[in-house]
Amino acid sequence: MNNRFDIDFLRENMMGPNCVRILEELSEDFTLKPDARVLDLGCGRGLTSIFLAEEFGARVFATDLWIPAAENFQRFKQLGLDDRITPIHAEAHELPFAEGFFDAIVSIDAYYYFGAKEGFLDRYMAPLVKKDGLIAIAVPGLKKDFDAEIPEELVPFWEEDMNFFSLKWWQDLWSRAETIELTHCRSLRCHEEAWQDWLQCDNPYAKRDIEMLKAEGGRYFDTIGMIAKKTGDAENREPASGS
Repeated sequence: MNNRFDIDFLRENMMGPNCVRILEELSEDFTLKPDARVLDLGCGRGLTSIFLAEEFGARVFATDLWIPAAENFQRFKQLGLDDRITPIHAEAHELPFAEGFFDAIVSIDAYYYFGAKEGFLDRYMAPLVKKDGLIAIAVPGLKKDFDAEIPEELVPFWEEDMNFFSLKWWQDLWSRAETIELTHCRSLRCHEEAWQDWLQCDNPYAKRDIEMLKAEGGRYFDTIGMIAKKTGDAENREPASGS
């Protein structure tokens, strides 16, 4: 994993499976030009934004709903990256950016909260990317979709908004989009390591997830990476504002 990240800094700022490890593997399949404008959507405490700025020299718009922009700004400033990373507080259905503004959108460990619906990609994300630009995401998912019921051992941990689906489910969803070409869709090798990094954090959610991963026992969960190229505009797309 990228040795620029101090392990204590990582553990203090992770909000789920190690997003830096995940993005590092996902980025094996794409590149960004220096000074590319990148939207880091659902950036949390900005770890992935830091990676994008340092690894690629990107100009990153670190956008999150849960973490205040002022908090992320102080983190970026302390690292000397406040000239490369702009913190934004916004919700994924109301992004304050012009169409075609970004060279790329990246979203790690967040897209499944807001993007697991038909039409979201065409209406809210792809319009913000230049033609031939990049959209790259990684989400926690399943090796195989559950049929009618959640496995009994996972029921105590399952929440309504988890939106864990299989690689095939995500591939089918993105393949129906009108504005992108899906170029990569795969299970990521770092799945187990990313989760183990998270479980070692002194975080109440990580401590809760220890029991969930014990119950799961390596049988169900996966980490899914997808990369797409912006190809055009949807013919009947509504304006990308509101929900």
